[in-house]
Amino acid sequence: MQKLFPDRAMLRVIVALALPTVLEQVLQTAVQYVDTAMVASLGTDAVAAVGSTTTLNWLFGSAVSALSIGFLAYISQSLGAKRTEDARRAAAQSVFVTLVVGVFLTVLTLSLSSVIPRWMQVDETIAPTASRYFFLLYTPMLFRTASIVFSTVLRSAGDTKTPMKIAFLVNATNVALNFLFIYPTRTVSLFGTSVTLFGLDLNVEGAALASAVSFVLGGLLTARALFSHPTLSPRGLSLRPDRRILAPCLRVALPNLLQRAATSAGYVVFAAMINSFGPVSVAAHTVANTVESAFYIPAYGMQTAASTLAGNACGAKDLDAMRRLPRTFLPLETLLMLASGALLFVFAPSLSALFSAEDSVRTLATTVLQMIAVTEPFYGVSIIIEGFLLGIGETRLPFLFNTVGMWGVRIVGTALTLTFTDFGLVGAWGCMIAHNLLLFVLFSLTLNRKRNNPLYRAVDASDSAKN
Repeated sequence: MQKLFPDRAMLRVIVALALPTVLEQVLQTAVQYVDTAMVASLGTDAVAAVGSTTTLNWLFGSAVSALSIGFLAYISQSLGAKRTEDARRAAAQSVFVTLVVGVFLTVLTLSLSSVIPRWMQVDETIAPTASRYFFLLYTPMLFRTASIVFSTVLRSAGDTKTPMKIAFLVNATNVALNFLFIYPTRTVSLFGTSVTLFGLDLNVEGAALASAVSFVLGGLLTARALFSHPTLSPRGLSLRPDRRILAPCLRVALPNLLQRAATSAGYVVFAAMINSFGPVSVAAHTVANTVESAFYIPAYGMQTAASTLAGNACGAKDLDAMRRLPRTFLPLETLLMLASGALLFVFAPSLSALFSAEDSVRTLATTVLQMIAVTEPFYGVSIIIEGFLLGIGETRLPFLFNTVGMWGVRIVGTALTLTFTDFGLVGAWGCMIAHNLLLFVLFSLTLNRKRNNPLYRAVDASDSAKN
């Protein structure tokens, strides 16, 4: 173990930064499972109404997350360079951006809520319910934006515990309000005693309302955490746009925003292709995606730490620290994802059975899950290297790699599979695996460049010589 992780001090820092993020994502995934099960108890139409706008929900959330990456890079580098005042000014600018983007997205989504179900080709019988659900869910878009942006700002300063604590409270509130808003007043048996539980019987609208209240709580708590932060608090600073700070932040954020837009569009096209395989394949794909999402949590939790520490090393012009990051991160990530992949492979049949009672769906979902499980360590490495690049503000290469992988491999490959073979969902997931392996190759080659390495190039040449 000493040979595998010679830099024990850095390992402790990585674990301290990554563990709260991992726990936060575990909690969010668990709540997502519970939330889905509670809505599912209302019937198929309720699930369809909620699920009809899921892609748009991910699209808007990822767009806001992409904008926040610019602040993560700027603030982590400023703190690494001991430019605390610049970091505070960037935090103040994040408040300005949150207000502008949050208000814009609120107006946009609410004005489109009545027509979005039609655009998404939602069945007319559930379109009114889907529209009301969407409207309620996006009413607090300003608070959702604040929660995403301010949590990223806090993480850029190495504070991953506060977002975790807020996420715990927000998700617990969401589940509790689901019980209150979704169901009618009812009598349940608790430890042999009959207990009357009050309920508003709002059904799908109740689920949306519970989420909306939780979003408001999350936005208020993250704003309070930012304004009381000992290092980043923007209290007393102007919220007027500052081009000196916004320009570099947007320069980093724009490619990331384009990447997420291209990837989101790819997911929509990919899902449409899978829909043509028939109901069994669609159900198996949905089950497999739900199960698989939990097993990427270690990778994405570690990515936050990778971005923060790479940004710190870049700002401090510390070439030695920059070189030590991959040597410490990648063995740890590989071990975690090997364990994650092994668990997914072994428990794929049992986990698939949790979400479907049909043998054909469970069998197909198990097959594709065991396929993807073998490649988990490779994809995990890609996620970490991408985190390094995001931390130093290099978002163009991830944009290029992800766009080429999504459209050049996954989409084109699936189209060819659909046209010339009978592999169905197995062939589509094979193209997804090829996409992930291409990312592993491209990101690994980038990290191992001897000349023009983006991580080392981010460190000033004069200070590099001294290290």
